[in-house]
Amino acid sequence: MPVNKHPKKASEILKERGINGKVIAVKIDGKLCDLDMKVDEDAAIEPIEIDSPEGIEILRHSTSHLMAQAVYRLYPGTKYGVGPAIENGFYYDMDVPTTLTEEDLPKIEDEMKKIVAEAIPFERLVMSKEEAMRLFKERKDTYKLELLDAIEDDQVTLYKVGEFIDLCRGPHVPNTSYIKHFKLLSLAGAYWRGDERNPMLTRIYGTAFPTEEELSAYLNKIEEAKRRDHRRIGRELDLFSLQSEAPGFPFFHAKGVTILNVLVDFWRKVHIQRGYQEIMTPLILDQDLWIRSGHWDHYRENMYFTEIDGKPFAIKPMNCPGGILVYQTQLRSYRDLPLKLAELGIVHRHERSGVLHGLMRVRCFTQDDAHIFTTREQIKDEIIDIMDMVQYIYGVFGFPYRIELSTRPENAMGERALWDEAEQGLQEALEDQGVEYKLNPGDGAFYGPKIDFHLEDRIGRNWQCGTIQLDFQMPEKFDITYIGPDGEPHRPVMIHRTILGSLERFLGILIEQYAGAFPYWLAPVQVKILPVSDEYFSYTKNIASVLQKKDIRVEIDTKEGTLGKKIRDAQLQKVPYMLIIG
Repeated sequence: MPVNKHPKKASEILKERGINGKVIAVKIDGKLCDLDMKVDEDAAIEPIEIDSPEGIEILRHSTSHLMAQAVYRLYPGTKYGVGPAIENGFYYDMDVPTTLTEEDLPKIEDEMKKIVAEAIPFERLVMSKEEAMRLFKERKDTYKLELLDAIEDDQVTLYKVGEFIDLCRGPHVPNTSYIKHFKLLSLAGAYWRGDERNPMLTRIYGTAFPTEEELSAYLNKIEEAKRRDHRRIGRELDLFSLQSEAPGFPFFHAKGVTILNVLVDFWRKVHIQRGYQEIMTPLILDQDLWIRSGHWDHYRENMYFTEIDGKPFAIKPMNCPGGILVYQTQLRSYRDLPLKLAELGIVHRHERSGVLHGLMRVRCFTQDDAHIFTTREQIKDEIIDIMDMVQYIYGVFGFPYRIELSTRPENAMGERALWDEAEQGLQEALEDQGVEYKLNPGDGAFYGPKIDFHLEDRIGRNWQCGTIQLDFQMPEKFDITYIGPDGEPHRPVMIHRTILGSLERFLGILIEQYAGAFPYWLAPVQVKILPVSDEYFSYTKNIASVLQKKDIRVEIDTKEGTLGKKIRDAQLQKVPYMLIIG
C-alpha cells in the first residue's frame, strides 16, 4: 500500500465522502479490511455493508468470536479450535472443561447479549509468530499453538474482543453492538481437524442476520426442515434405517427399495429414449488401474483397499475407469460416436464419521453415471443434449435449478492448453443455450472442468446433484482412440455425466421435498385397503390381487382396530388412496 504522510482510518475517509449507513468493513485494493485500517486519503475504498454477501459473512464470523468470548467468561479453562463463518451461519469448536448440552445454549446466548450491550471493540493485533506463540502458551491454548506452528509467515494477525483472543485474519465488525440478531442452534461433537485420532471437541452452531425479520424467517425455515427431516420420515414410513454396525452404509427396507426401483425404471426409460447403452462394471479393480487413471494421486485418501491373491486392489470410488475399459474392448470408428455408456454403479468413498448424515452423506451409494465418448466436433451438441435431459428430469420432480461452471483446480492433472480447450467447450455450450450460470473458479474435478446443477427444494435449500465434466485427460492416460474418416486413429473426448447424482441421496432429497407424501407414481404403497372387519378379509384379498395384476402397489391393513384408527394409520403412512371394504 502506498506510503502517505497523513494516512487516515478508512471510516474517517468514508465519512468525509458522505458514506455512512450500514458499512461494517471496506475493501482496499480488492482486500477486505477493518474500518479502522489506515490508508491514503485518495485510496480506492469500497464500502462493505452489513447486508451484502461479504458483509453477512463478516457479521457471522464476528458472531462466532462473540460466542467464544461468552464461553470464555462462563467456562474458564476452555481451549479453542476454529470458528469460521459457514453457509447460513457459523460454528466454533471448543474443548470445554465441562459437558455442554442444548440446555446450556440459552445461558450462552444471554451472556452474548450482555457483551453486545457493552459494545466491546474488535481489536486487530499484528505481531511476530514468536510473540503469538508465547501469548497462547501463557493462555494454555494448545489448539491455537498447533495452528500457529503450521503457519510459515513470520508475522501473524490476531483479534481481541474482551478477554478472548483468536488467531484470525479478519476483518470484523467495529464492535459487538453491531451484532444484534443471532441465535445458537445446536451442539455436536467434532474431532479436532476432522481426524478421528484427535480429541473430540464441542462444536456449537449458530446463525446471525442483519435484521430480526431475516433471522425469524431463517428459524422458521429450520423448523420446516426438521419437519421434513428424511431420517425421521424414513424411519416412520419404514423406508430405510441406519445401523451402528455399518456407519455410513444405509439399510433399505422393502418400501425404500420400491421407490428406488421406480426411480431406476424412470431413469432407464429416459436413457433408452436418448440412445444410451447401459453397462455394469466390477466393484473391485486392480490398484494399478487407479494409479493410471490419476485417482491414486488425487483421491486415494477417500478410497478403500483390499488384497486378492497377494495383489493390491481398490474398491471403486468412481465408475469412469470401468467405462474406459469397456470402450477399449472394441476397435471404435467415428461412426460409433458419440458412444453413450450409462451405468448405475455402486461406489464406495471414505467419508469421515463427523460428516456422515443420513442418506445425504454416506460411504456407499449408487451413482447414475454416464460416460460419453465423442469427437471434438460433437462436444457442444452432446452437452446441450445433456442439459435438455437435466431440464426434463428435474422438471418431472418439480425442481428449479441453477448452474455453475467450475474451472481448473490447483491439483489438476494434464496440460493447461487442454484445460483451456475444455473450459471453452463448456462455456460455449452454456452461452449457445443462453442460460444463466455462475463462474466457480478452481472447483473443477482433477481431470476436467465441469458444469454443476444445483436444484432448489420447496424450502429454498440448494442441492448439487447433476454434473457434466469434460475430460481430455483420461483418454490420453488410457491411450484410447477411434478410427476417423481418414483411416487414422484419433483421440476421443470423454464426457462424465450424472443427473440424479447419488440415487440414495436423491431419495433423501425427495423425502424432504415431499415431506414423505410422494406423488402417486413414486409412492411405495399406492393404495391401502381397509377391511371394516375380518368377514371382508377374503374379498379384500381378491380386490388386492386384481389391483396388483394391473401393477398397482397395494397393501392390506390386517391389524385389529377400529376403522377410524386404520384410516389414521394410512394417513400417517401418507398413502395416496384408501379403499374401505365393508
